[in-house]
Amino acid sequence: MSGILHKQDPNAIRATGTLEKRTPGDQAVQIILYILIALIALLCVLPFIYVIAGSFATEQELTERPFFLIPHEFSLNAYSYILKDGSVFRGLRNSLLVTVVGTMINMFVSCTLAYPLSRGYLKGRNGFINMVIVTMLFSGGMVPSYILIMNILNLGNTYWALWLPGAMSAFNMIIIKNYFQGLPNELEEAAIIDGSNDLITFVRIILPLSTPVLASVALFYAVGHWNAYFNAMMYINDPDMELMTIVLRRMVFLTNKITQDSTFDWGAAGMPPAKSIKMATTVVATVPMLCIYPFVQKYFTQGIMVGSVKG
Repeated sequence: MSGILHKQDPNAIRATGTLEKRTPGDQAVQIILYILIALIALLCVLPFIYVIAGSFATEQELTERPFFLIPHEFSLNAYSYILKDGSVFRGLRNSLLVTVVGTMINMFVSCTLAYPLSRGYLKGRNGFINMVIVTMLFSGGMVPSYILIMNILNLGNTYWALWLPGAMSAFNMIIIKNYFQGLPNELEEAAIIDGSNDLITFVRIILPLSTPVLASVALFYAVGHWNAYFNAMMYINDPDMELMTIVLRRMVFLTNKITQDSTFDWGAAGMPPAKSIKMATTVVATVPMLCIYPFVQKYFTQGIMVGSVKG
C-alpha cells in the first residue's frame, strides 16, 4: 500500500487525505490563495523593513523619499546618537534583568495556581476561580496602587515594584488552567498508584506535557515586561535602574534639541533627523524580543489554540 501511495501524483492528494485528481480549477484556486497569502505577508513585513531602512537613512533622503526599502546613502548617525552615552546598554541590561526574573515569577505563580484550579476535586474550586475572574473586571486604580507600592510596601526604586503587582495575569492563568484541565486524568491516577505526590506529578508529568502553552504564555509575559513603561516611569527614579523604554523615551524627547549639539562629529552624512532617531530607537527596542520568538514560534499557535478551547 505504501508503494502505491508513493507512486501517486502529489497533486492527487487532497488536504482531506483522499486520493482524488485535482481539477484545473482546484489548482488555479490554490495558486490564487498562495498569491493572496504572499501579498498579505508582504504587506505585514514592509513597514518593518521601512523602519529599519529609515534608521540608516540621512535627513535629506527621509525628506525627499516618503517611502523606500533601501536607503541610497547609508548612515549610522542615528545609532551613533543613541549609543554614544552608553545609557542604551544600561537600559538593555536592566530590561533584560526585569524581563527574565519577572517572567520566571509570573510563570511560577501562574502555574502553581492553575494546577490546583484545574483539578475538579479541589474544594471551593469555583469560588477561587470567581475570585480570579473578578480581578479581570475590577481594579483598585492607579492612586491606591501607587500608595500601596510606594508608601506601604516601600518598593520605590526597586524592581519588585514592577514584579509583584503583576506577578500573575488572570487571563494567562486561565489559559494555562484550561490546558492542564484538558490533560487525561488517568496520567495523574497512574502516578499516584506508583507512589507519586502532587508536587512530583506536577513537575515531572504535567509541566513536560504542557510545553506549548507554557512557551506561549511565557512569551506574553516576556513581551509585557520588555515593553513596561508606565509603572517603570512611576516607581523607578534612579537613572542607573532605568529600563530600555524609559531611556528611549528620553532620547525621543531630546531629538528636537540635537541641532544644538555641537560636541559630536556626525561625519559626512550630516546630523541625524528626529525621524531617523525614532526609527533607530524602535529597532533597538524591538530586535531583542524578535530574537526570542523563533525559539517558541513552533509552540505558539498550538499552545494558545488548544489552551483556549480545552476545559
